[in-house]
Amino acid sequence: MDEYLLIESQGPWGGPGAGRFVADATRLRRAGHQVSVFLIENGTSAAFTGADQALRELLELGGQVWVDTFSMTHRSFGPDRLLPGARLVDMDEVAGKLLEPGVRGVWH
Repeated sequence: MDEYLLIESQGPWGGPGAGRFVADATRLRRAGHQVSVFLIENGTSAAFTGADQALRELLELGGQVWVDTFSMTHRSFGPDRLLPGARLVDMDEVAGKLLEPGVRGVWH
């Protein structure tokens, strides 16, 4: 199966596209693919506790939710507000994942 890294830069309040993008990640995971969602810029707001049901569902299905450390710090949000199971990552980890064979990156 393929592995996907979906990069979301819009938050849940940025319009319906962000929600559909995360729902796509969940569908890919249900189809058996390895899926990580990386939240960057305003997309980090989706990772607050209670903010996005689709992200909780993705985590329950064994997907990963990554949150950009710089974006969270820049917005003055602490890690204590993160959805349980989401984790802070730096760009070097994201770049490393994108360079792995078989990983498909999709940016929204």
